[in-house]
Amino acid sequence: MVKKLLCATRFGVGAKIVEVESIFQKGLPSFIITGLAGNSIQEAKQRVNGALSNSNFETPNFKITINLSPSDIVKNGSHFDLPIALLIALHRVDIDLSNWFAFGELGLDSTIKDSPIIYPLLLEVVKAYPNSNVLLPKDGEKLYCNVPNLNIYFASNLNEALDLIKNPQNKSKKYDFDFKSLKVDSTKYYYDDSFKLDFYDVAGQVFAKRAALIAAVGMHNIIFDGSPGCGKSMIAKRMQYILPPISFEEMCECIKINALNNKDLAYSPVRPFRNPHQSSSKASILGSIMQNEARPGEISLSHNGILFFDELPNFHKSILESLREPLENNELSISRVNLKFIYPSSILFIGAMNPCPCGNLYSLVKECRCKDSEIKSYRNKLSEPFLDRIDLFVKMEETKSNERIHSKDLFNIVLDTFKMQKERGQIRLNGKLNDDEIEKFCILDDNAKDLLNQAINRFGLSHRGRVKVIKLSRSIADIDKSEIIKRNHLLEALSFRAL
Repeated sequence: MVKKLLCATRFGVGAKIVEVESIFQKGLPSFIITGLAGNSIQEAKQRVNGALSNSNFETPNFKITINLSPSDIVKNGSHFDLPIALLIALHRVDIDLSNWFAFGELGLDSTIKDSPIIYPLLLEVVKAYPNSNVLLPKDGEKLYCNVPNLNIYFASNLNEALDLIKNPQNKSKKYDFDFKSLKVDSTKYYYDDSFKLDFYDVAGQVFAKRAALIAAVGMHNIIFDGSPGCGKSMIAKRMQYILPPISFEEMCECIKINALNNKDLAYSPVRPFRNPHQSSSKASILGSIMQNEARPGEISLSHNGILFFDELPNFHKSILESLREPLENNELSISRVNLKFIYPSSILFIGAMNPCPCGNLYSLVKECRCKDSEIKSYRNKLSEPFLDRIDLFVKMEETKSNERIHSKDLFNIVLDTFKMQKERGQIRLNGKLNDDEIEKFCILDDNAKDLLNQAINRFGLSHRGRVKVIKLSRSIADIDKSEIIKRNHLLEALSFRAL
């Protein structure tokens, strides 16, 4: 009799559901795994035999065939150990396993071990088979118990797993986060107000800190242009801690992407911050595909957070031009023969650059050593189409001001504006609104409309530039707690358009 148990394998940034089938036939004892099983699955034979032996099960003296269906997809992952072992241990038990999923790597002592790849697979199981029964490693209970719409059970060894399959009980309970939260329309958004890096460390630069606040409020892309040592990187690194609160779904997306790169997994109320070096390869920034497995790059790893390019013009031009799609569409498409994977990349992009190769063009005390042609060549590394996707351009000058502000004060403003956006019915923050949402939420008064038309004619704003100005004005109006975008809001937004 053929028994079936469900599992899943990684496919791109998603997963494919796999039926694990078993049959026991008379013949010379053997153990065969079919269905394009990779090395990690073929090695499961030894782990399963050891685990069964240490759980007081004898491997049946039959020809054992395990098939992984569909058979035309390459499967990999040590998490197939548990379903294979369960099918062998229960081969004489009359029990229907077809509505069960099982994930876990087995140790030779029969312990069930966790694997980073399980989390993104579970999110795909929810979409395809909601309310299914799922058996998982006890080690991952704190991480997996909050996955919605699944009946999740945890076991620490093979015997416990067998008992749960025969008599399901002690279904997992949802874990209550101890993060601080903001509740809007019955939805919780989590945040951390410990501020490991504080804006109080940045002296002066009032204009730049105002721009950083506006960028954080709406997740607007921003470039800081200034002399070395004026505080560009300091401001960029502190922006992570004043970003808007994060929802549970967004935390799940961040964990899923980290799992695809085998990173440590944990729920966190702090949005991601990625700071790749200028020598990074194109594949490390954009991501890659290897044997149907997606490897997200820095763009996707910073999803729902910040991607910071220090020394922006020194990045390879092909990388900068490749940023145009994700900055515009909030996703990055990578195509190969017969394959097309889409990486999520809704990010706040921050760039920091010097005004010239030597960096002293804006200096009040140092002399610039660069020729005009060198300055022009340096700045031309950033193309017009790329710059058109940036919301704020900030020119930072040397200052002797000692004016300071705490991150907590800035974050309180971000919290207020975030609440306004959500209570208005916005799914996305201001900087990520689509055309229909702009029409609905970004309402200008008559004076602002007249000024916008004048700006379009005078400065030759593209359609994208016009949209950027309107979304930026919406964030500035939110800071002023104004539901209507007024002339002064639009004027401030226009002041950030020129580099």
